[in-house]
Amino acid sequence: MKEDKKKLLAKVAYMYYEQELTQAQIAKELAIYRTTVSRMLSQAKASGLVEIKINHFDASLFELEEQLKRTFDLTAVELVSTESNTSEEVKEERLATAAGAWIRRQLTDGMTIGLSWGASVGEAVNKIESKQLSNITVVPVVGGPSHINSRYHVNTLVYELARKLNGNSLFVNATVIQETKELAEGIFNSKYFYDLKEAWQQLDLVIVGIGGPLSYHKSQWRDLLSPADYAELKLREAVGDCCCRFYDSYGKELTGELSRRTIGLSLEELAKVPQSVGIARGIFKARSIVPLLKKGYLKTLITDQETAQEILRLNQRK
Repeated sequence: MKEDKKKLLAKVAYMYYEQELTQAQIAKELAIYRTTVSRMLSQAKASGLVEIKINHFDASLFELEEQLKRTFDLTAVELVSTESNTSEEVKEERLATAAGAWIRRQLTDGMTIGLSWGASVGEAVNKIESKQLSNITVVPVVGGPSHINSRYHVNTLVYELARKLNGNSLFVNATVIQETKELAEGIFNSKYFYDLKEAWQQLDLVIVGIGGPLSYHKSQWRDLLSPADYAELKLREAVGDCCCRFYDSYGKELTGELSRRTIGLSLEELAKVPQSVGIARGIFKARSIVPLLKKGYLKTLITDQETAQEILRLNQRK
């Protein structure tokens, strides 16, 4: 590169980064086109004449986010950094804070928002700060837990989010797993369930948790499963659940008798929602997250650094 060209690049960079002039101001002062200024700024970075360094933050986290987006064709990825000496409680707290802030930024007037439930979704909803919006509707996309596991009941989360957004809410008055498929069908076809089914067809954004392998014992709802249900899921090699729908390592939803007794959005319906957001962390859950991403059920993933690295490792191994 000629010395005069290098000097002009350096001057443009100095005016933009040090003097904080706009590209239009630089163009006027140097009597060049604004598009030329933009091109020269890009060239200055590409040639190494300008280096942009982000202080006090590890930029590799953003690179990891981009890698996940490219690998699974995601709309967005939000990652939380993890350090080896951080407790599980702190990791969960950081994830909830990041998820609450990210979700709040997406919310606009007129949206219909769906919620599943569980600890990750519940803590994220708790972290969302109030935002005055209009014509907001918040609805559950799954039935509720049993009476002994009601801390993160979906109706509680729906009410809380609607309150924070000055919105309206619909509730579900049925547990997620019914005793028989006839009972489930009766609920789906009942007059009271009509408004909820209509709302499911109009969802703009849905926020879901991700259940881990069958050996995972922190679930808020799996006590509703019978021994026969567990045996069937084990036989069919279930690796996780989302919207209380189980799937295998290929992301195939495990339809059958249990599925017909389940009150909730199907995975195919979840995939059709413009913004389907999954919140989950933990290396043990990575194996449950990968099939959802590969199958395209989720468009956004909110997780942490160590989980993201394990997701990519598992995907590469396959």
